[in-house]
Amino acid sequence: MIVADVMTRNVLSVSPDSTIDEAARMMLERGISGLFVVDAKGELAGIVTEGDLLRRDELGTERHRPWWLRMLVSPGRQAADFTRTHGRRVSDVMTEAVISVATDAPLEEVVEIMEENRIKRVAVVARKRVVGVVSRSDLLRALVGHSRSAAPVSTDDRSIRETILDGLDNASWAPATTLSVNVAGGVVDLWGTIMDEKERRAIRILAENTPGVTAVHDHLVFVEPYSGTVIEPPEEKK
Repeated sequence: MIVADVMTRNVLSVSPDSTIDEAARMMLERGISGLFVVDAKGELAGIVTEGDLLRRDELGTERHRPWWLRMLVSPGRQAADFTRTHGRRVSDVMTEAVISVATDAPLEEVVEIMEENRIKRVAVVARKRVVGVVSRSDLLRALVGHSRSAAPVSTDDRSIRETILDGLDNASWAPATTLSVNVAGGVVDLWGTIMDEKERRAIRILAENTPGVTAVHDHLVFVEPYSGTVIEPPEEKK
């Protein structure tokens, strides 16, 4: 999937000349934590978020540095801090460097950007103009939609078994020679030994995600690698 498949096209935005009060009211009324800032040409100028409004003179939350630290901070930095805590326009507090993606960017790229920069939304830009936004909630809606649209698959038992075995062969974490897979009527029975309990869940998920599987029965035995203690699989819930 690409960005165009999941992005929200109606982007809420403010202008650089909007007041901070207007931006804050819009975020509260729409239940969002940030707004893109778009100039008169429709081009992305920045972003303003709740975090940009935490240090404010009105709240008495502006940063007060001790005198000795002020001696180390340049006058320019101190002036910038004053602007952010006392400014009345969005342009005074917004972050100008905004990360954006193109409409044809893969979703994997978007997720990597969100994780690396610890952000919740990414602007979608075409020819310098904001055409959409991808947020974490957009990704969740896409996930739910994908699950709902998945059609039942009818696959014979032999194909199911081969698919599971191929998946295990390609999984670097799976035991190489200690697993046995039986399939009857779409029901998978997993047999063998594992050396790490984390492998149990991963193997089960791999089997459950195989098209045509209707149920998975876990008979895997955990062998403690240092003591050789054998732990039987947990009883299945009826």
